[in-house]
Amino acid sequence: MFKHTKAFGSFSVDNLEKAKKFYGDLLQLEISDVQEMPLIQLHISGSNDIIVYEKPDHAPATFTVLNFPVPEIEKAVEELKNLGITFESYDYPGLKTDEDNISRENGSAVAWFRDPAGNVLSIMQSES
Repeated sequence: MFKHTKAFGSFSVDNLEKAKKFYGDLLQLEISDVQEMPLIQLHISGSNDIIVYEKPDHAPATFTVLNFPVPEIEKAVEELKNLGITFESYDYPGLKTDEDNISRENGSAVAWFRDPAGNVLSIMQSES
């Protein structure tokens, strides 16, 4: 039924203006307003657009809503920290972050941070 559709993801925020500044200005993603509705589209190269909409009773996602592959995770973490982004620290069985806030479990390198609405995002070491 959906084999040939172009699906896309979406998530909510509590303040669309803060989201525009975070995703557009800070993370430097291409964004566009959707005139008919109070939402924005994140245009991310190589993937479908992501819809971000304001929701009055927004509750931050407790799971990762968006992952960004990066070629050098240490460099990306450092650059984002220099922009004022705080990374999550975890110390659970099977999920621990190091002094750089990077998890290196199971052969992958991932670091998590939050947007202004509290949603969890990640950067992860890409193979290419």
